Amino acid sequence: MVTAPDVEFPLPLNTQPMEARTAEALPREDGPWQYEPKWDGFRCLAFKSGKAVDLRAKSGKPLGRYFPELMAALSGLAATEFVVDGEIIVEIEGRASFDALQMRLHPAESRIRKLSRETPAQLVVFDILVAPGDRPLIQLPLHDRRAEAEDFVVQATTKALRLSPATTSLATADKWLKGAGTGATDGVVAKLLNAPYRPGERAMIKVKRLRTADCVVGGFRYLNGRRQVGSLLLGLYNGSGLLDHVGFTSTIANGERAVLTEKLEQLRGGSGFTGKAPGGPSRWSTERSGEWEPVRPELVVEVRFDHVTGDRFRHGTKLLRWRPDKAPRQCTFEQIA
Repeated sequence: MVTAPDVEFPLPLNTQPMEARTAEALPREDGPWQYEPKWDGFRCLAFKSGKAVDLRAKSGKPLGRYFPELMAALSGLAATEFVVDGEIIVEIEGRASFDALQMRLHPAESRIRKLSRETPAQLVVFDILVAPGDRPLIQLPLHDRRAEAEDFVVQATTKALRLSPATTSLATADKWLKGAGTGATDGVVAKLLNAPYRPGERAMIKVKRLRTADCVVGGFRYLNGRRQVGSLLLGLYNGSGLLDHVGFTSTIANGERAVLTEKLEQLRGGSGFTGKAPGGPSRWSTERSGEWEPVRPELVVEVRFDHVTGDRFRHGTKLLRWRPDKAPRQCTFEQIA
């Protein structure tokens, strides 16, 4: 199951997965198109030669250490000499959890082994580059590769592998897009049915569902090395009436920073977040400093977001406008449910 340095896989381990460019809407012309859910997990190429297996992230870094259950499942398959493209996810009570997935990136092997037993990961397969038996498929059109991927998952007969849904129906893709952003998927990917696999190229189109929410400013962080606001810390009121930290926005125009900083400093020293409060630097933030300034919860902003995970905005949000017409207590979790 452990990959040896001298193992020769069907493709080099530095093979890059095909990537996507962002668009605001699903393509309707220049097709035919195949639409698939955009999974909210770890993109992964899985390589197998004999019993040896290797999992590689989009960055090229090995992932096998963090997912021993997937390594074992792939090693135990009768099929050998293949390369598949997919997304690693972890489900908790039937729903994909990015928090649980991130917990796997732990330095302690004992911790990883424990989590692999308690919350086993799955590889959602959506493409195949080399079919079992070392049959290269990269140059074949997606239509043919999809048939091979379907057969591969069926023959595998393991819960560790599942096939990603796909459709040529724009109406179905639109439904997927409307339902994205709160669970396992965060958008829809469109691929040309008659195109080959293009490693490393942005040959697909991805569309995310963008939504807006009115949030309370419960605190802020200064820019590094400057006494000007760098980001606003956002909150929503929970069912108990407490203000929970849900994310941040740093899309502040440079020309507005001085005036905004003065305004925020006049509110500094308030209660800030009365529920879940921001911690130090984490996977949720690009901020270098864990220090933040609490303010009285009087300001409301409208932000645009794309995905919610664990009652928090998965990524940084875009500041759209200030909402002086909104009462802070109107900013509740019902907006992002």
